[in-house]
Amino acid sequence: MNETYVAQLERVTKRYGPVMALDAVTLRVRAGEVLAVLGPNGAGKTTAVSTLLGLLRPDEGAASLFGTSPDDVAAKVRVGAMLQISGVPPTLTVREHLESFAAYYPRPLRVDDAIAIAGLEQVARRPYGKLSGGQKQRLHFALAMIGDPDLLFLDEPTTGLDVESRRDFWRQVRSFIGDGRTVVLTTHYLEEADALADRIVLLDEGRLIAEGTPAEIKARTAGKVVRAVTSLDPARLAALPGVNRVELVGAATELLTTDAEETVRELLAADRGLTGLEVTGASLEEAFLAITGGRHEAAAAYTEGVPA
Repeated sequence: MNETYVAQLERVTKRYGPVMALDAVTLRVRAGEVLAVLGPNGAGKTTAVSTLLGLLRPDEGAASLFGTSPDDVAAKVRVGAMLQISGVPPTLTVREHLESFAAYYPRPLRVDDAIAIAGLEQVARRPYGKLSGGQKQRLHFALAMIGDPDLLFLDEPTTGLDVESRRDFWRQVRSFIGDGRTVVLTTHYLEEADALADRIVLLDEGRLIAEGTPAEIKARTAGKVVRAVTSLDPARLAALPGVNRVELVGAATELLTTDAEETVRELLAADRGLTGLEVTGASLEEAFLAITGGRHEAAAAYTEGVPA
């Protein structure tokens, strides 16, 4: 394995009975980057993370951490993971959980420092079972970083959080990764990935279908988004020059078009009462839909997210 990568999958295949979760996937994580692994439900994101962590064995191919096996203890102590977990003992306090986890690592963070980074000072002595959903997520993050890891895995870390809690969480993450640490993030929130990731890989049906910076991924969509509040019906809008998708967003309508100038010209001519006209580049969501062919099951798996 190439030791210039802190983690990698090399042509990994993983099946669950007849279901192909990963299909000859090669995925490499570079030191110091935030890598977002995106894809609809069932795309293989969690399977990929679990295989990198050594929690799953590939049926074919190989996984490595820091150039060695994910089972190597020396590699394991350099990794933190915030997974989609349950079954955390409800009676132990925040501090007790962190003290217990810290004992597994040779050079852990001070418990007080982990509590401060995660913003848990006010609930440090509160039992896990008495925490709110956002507080539990912050504790899961603190448990992932208590070993002072070089590589941090965050699997859907903000699922179920409201917008403000999500913003708070990412402020905490940014304060922790500022020293050149490496992060692998899986998320359903495409705008979150767009704002935070240095590089993105897209998985769909167990296959890696695209890879690059957020700008490179978005550049694969040859088009722009025209947004306006208009009285024209969707069928009339879909017939405008260059338009290949129409979507209602609140009071406004968004048009994905390959010819923004002609679309806007015709739109203004057809609706003199039009307001709120904006033209922007295609979003990461638009790029994903274009790359996957706009399959309904891919689009439906995503929810709008607002990063900090």
